[in-house]
Amino acid sequence: MKALLVAHSFPRFEGDAAGSFILGLATALVQHGVDVRVIAPSAAGLAGTSVIRGIRVRRFRYAPRARETLAYRGTMAEDVAQSVIAKMALGSFIVSETRAILSETSRWKPDVLHAHWWFPNGVAASTASRLSRVPLVTTSHGSDLRLLQKKPAARPLARYVFQRSARVTCVSSWLAAQAAPLCRTAPIVAPMPVATSLFGPTSDRDANRIVFVGRLSAQKGIETAIRALAAMKRSIVLDVIGDGPDRAASVELAGQLGVADRILWRGHVKHGELPQLLARASALIAPFTDEGLGLVAAEAQLCETPPVAFASGGLVDVIENDVTGALVAPGDVAALALAVERIVEDSALRERLGKTGRVAALARFSPESVAERYARIYRDAVSDDAK
Repeated sequence: MKALLVAHSFPRFEGDAAGSFILGLATALVQHGVDVRVIAPSAAGLAGTSVIRGIRVRRFRYAPRARETLAYRGTMAEDVAQSVIAKMALGSFIVSETRAILSETSRWKPDVLHAHWWFPNGVAASTASRLSRVPLVTTSHGSDLRLLQKKPAARPLARYVFQRSARVTCVSSWLAAQAAPLCRTAPIVAPMPVATSLFGPTSDRDANRIVFVGRLSAQKGIETAIRALAAMKRSIVLDVIGDGPDRAASVELAGQLGVADRILWRGHVKHGELPQLLARASALIAPFTDEGLGLVAAEAQLCETPPVAFASGGLVDVIENDVTGALVAPGDVAALALAVERIVEDSALRERLGKTGRVAALARFSPESVAERYARIYRDAVSDDAK
């Protein structure tokens, strides 16, 4: 079995966090007997082809080098919405990606295409699938379906991609319910893997420290996390890992609420550094809304660090309240603060949630189990296409 994975976010170098879960899937599939290659966009400093952990990656050019800025920053939708030049680059991106897929299918002859995110990669891959007659599997990770809430006019295009796909997978049941009306058959819930060998518990835990990991944006709830910190009676320290458009406003809010001295703004960290930061914390605070899945919650569970989150989006698939973490009503800052404090102050509760959470995360998100699931999905897609 040969699978060609197509993504606009994939690690540019060893240790890069961009699309690291797709690299995790690719390497796990290889261990499961699937030959894998990847198509991804180019960017400054990247060679046309490279090998990362044994996976051959082909990077396609789509604009003059100075304009190849759509990928890897997590701001593609915003950039395209705000700039005519970015809109033109996006059109060139999809055309160039389609050509790259067709070229690779002609030379390498994969059995299946696997597009991550229906837009933009599913658009390019569905055209390439039709022309090359290679069956397509399309996976939604969340941001692509959130796009339809902002741009309802894109629904016919999403429907075209999903209905051209031999199989549609979603990383959570919440996403699957959203995608279902656009699909020929029910989407399959199949999450991405977590690096179980990388994330694990430590004895060096700081009982008075919690951590936030994510883009500093309204959707990830960074300002909500700061308000919850300010509402806590205990003087807890918050590590903030990530960057984004709301950083300046969040720093200002922390000052206004009197908690600036209790927050460490760590910015982006290498994926290999994240496990230690998660494992040192007593809890992960994750006030995300409409999150596709929330793999960082599973990564925290592997570190036996209980996640505390809003009962929103795919996080309800990852966290079972009072069993593997804590869930509170979306938007309830007071409840979020109380749930975090309860875990920080009660070491027995923290240990129980941590150990149960690790067992659950290993069972659901291990690379071996995820790769087995996707290998079966690929075989089914190819089998159906042959009928």
